Amino acid sequence: MTFEHQGLLFRRDRWFRETVTGLLRDAGDARTVLAVSDERAGALLSALPEDARARVRAVDRARLYASPGRALAALHRLASAHPEGVLVIAEPPAVRGALETREWRRWESVLCTALAPVRMRLVCAHDERALTPRDRAAVLATHPVLIGADGPYPNPSYQGTAAFGARPRAPEPLPVHGAVHRLEIGPSLPRLRRELTALGEAEGMDADQVERLVTAVNELAANVLEHGAGKGGVRVWRTGDRWVCDVSDERGGPTDPLTGYRPSDGLRPRGYGLWITRQICDFLEITGRGEGSSVRLHFLDDRVEDVPLDGAWGEKDREGVR
Repeated sequence: MTFEHQGLLFRRDRWFRETVTGLLRDAGDARTVLAVSDERAGALLSALPEDARARVRAVDRARLYASPGRALAALHRLASAHPEGVLVIAEPPAVRGALETREWRRWESVLCTALAPVRMRLVCAHDERALTPRDRAAVLATHPVLIGADGPYPNPSYQGTAAFGARPRAPEPLPVHGAVHRLEIGPSLPRLRRELTALGEAEGMDADQVERLVTAVNELAANVLEHGAGKGGVRVWRTGDRWVCDVSDERGGPTDPLTGYRPSDGLRPRGYGLWITRQICDFLEITGRGEGSSVRLHFLDDRVEDVPLDGAWGEKDREGVR
């Protein structure tokens, strides 16, 4: 087994239960993670014999899908903990807006390359009754294999990274609530970190938000100094339910909005910095025009903690799912 990314589109709950129960029973000795709604998880687990149920770890799907960067890191940890192979059946939760929708689609589009070396089968379950035509087209564009009544079959509509890999010229405008704070990226990263810390504390950010902001901007600023123009700017501001931070590079910077997702990116300093940054923030956008680039970081107030997917496997992992 290498990485397999499969889409399961369904309109009837009974068909969903029968199909997924069959996948769980046929998994053999492979470990399985089940990340669907509590109601569906309870029904699926109760339909399994005891030996098959013991191999299934039911987790909170909102925690698995805490953010695109952290979700990918969680899948990598899961694959590392179980190199013999693992089955993941997941039902992505509803997202809140256009930005979140777009970034999750990009995440789906890059999985086949981001997880190519690992032994994992990821089955993404989508209730078609809740999908718009555009949502359904995105599912088809990002899953190379679909599961039908007769089992898996190749998806002729699959596009992979080509589906959502274009870099926008600029991020979509967001309302600004309060002041826009501007800082310069110069030769001294310690100075920038001190300025960001003071800013976060003065604005009433909690300690976790301040730490994540400082760490993420430091990673990006280091890339500006080492690989870009050597100078740039930082803007920090508030909108709605989040803090937003723009880090700009006057020359250079990432040109691929998927940078930081794929393993090969980790071989280059810039890609490694973005790999870290995608896990620190909740959403990350890469935009730019000409030679310059901008990375926008989103830090949500109601940050969802990602679920730990390594370590022991047992009944305690299914707490809350009955």
